Amino acid sequence: MAFREDLVKRKQEDLEREILDAWRREDIFHRCMDARAGAPSFAFYEGPPTANGKPGIHHVFSRTIKDTVCRFHHMRGRLVRRKAGWDTHGLPVELEVEKQLGISGKPQIEEFGIARFNEKCRENIFTYKEEWERLSERIGFWLDYEDAYITCSNEYIESVWWILKRFFDEGLIYRGHKILPYCARCGTGLSSHEVALGYKEVEDPSATVRFPLLDEKGEVVPGTFFLAWTTTPWTLLSNVALAVHPDIEYALVRRVEEGKEERLWLARERIAAVLGEEPGEIARG
Repeated sequence: MAFREDLVKRKQEDLEREILDAWRREDIFHRCMDARAGAPSFAFYEGPPTANGKPGIHHVFSRTIKDTVCRFHHMRGRLVRRKAGWDTHGLPVELEVEKQLGISGKPQIEEFGIARFNEKCRENIFTYKEEWERLSERIGFWLDYEDAYITCSNEYIESVWWILKRFFDEGLIYRGHKILPYCARCGTGLSSHEVALGYKEVEDPSATVRFPLLDEKGEVVPGTFFLAWTTTPWTLLSNVALAVHPDIEYALVRRVEEGKEERLWLARERIAAVLGEEPGEIARG
C-alpha cells in the first residue's frame, strides 16, 4: 500500500511539473492577460514578502487563497493584473544585517554609520529572491515579477508621498495619539507582524495579591483582605480599583496564618486552587 501511494504521488508530481513546463513554454500567464485586453480590470497587488528571509509553508497557504481569488475574477472575464512586490523596509532586513555585522541596537548602528548600514541593508534585501520566485511558480501562483514594485525604490516612495498629499488636501490626515508596541532596543515602534517575529511560548508567573478592606472612614480593617489574581503584576502600581463580577459567587474565608487570624474574600470556585484543600472556615458565601 505504501509503494502504491508513493507511485501515485510521484505520478501526480510529474503531471504537475509537466503542466508548469507547458505554462512556461507557452507563456500562458501573459497570453491569459492578453486575452482579456480591454476587459474590466481587477487590481491585485501582492502583499509583498521580505525577500531576505526564506518562504515557509504558511506562505503556500495564503498564496493559494490569493490565487483562487484572482483566477475566479479572470474566469468572470476580467483583466487581472497580478503585480508582484518586494517589501524592503522594516526590522526583518535590519535585524538580519545586524546579525551579519555582529552589532545590536541603534547606538551601534549609528557608530557603524547610518549610510553604511543602509547600504548593507540594500545589499541584503534580495537574498532569497530566486527562492520566492521558484516557490510561486511551483505552486502555480501567477505573479508579474517583470514589473514588480519595490518599496525602497524612489518611484514607490514618491507614490506613497503622493497618496499622503491627496489625503492631506482632503482633510483626512490628523495628528493624534495611538498606543502601539515599542522596542526600546531598536528605538522604534513595532507592527504586529514584527512583534510576532519574536513570539515564543514562555511560562509566566502569576500573582495573587491581598488588598486590605477599608471602612467608611477610609481606614484599614485589620486582618480582612480581598484576593485578586493577575498575570501582569507590573501594572499593580497603576491600579485604582478592584472589579467584581455580578455573576460570580464570592466567599469570605476565615483562617489562621502564622498564628494570626485573617479573613479573605475571593471567588468561591477558586478557594481550593488559591488556598489549598484545607482553606479554613468558609464564613460567608
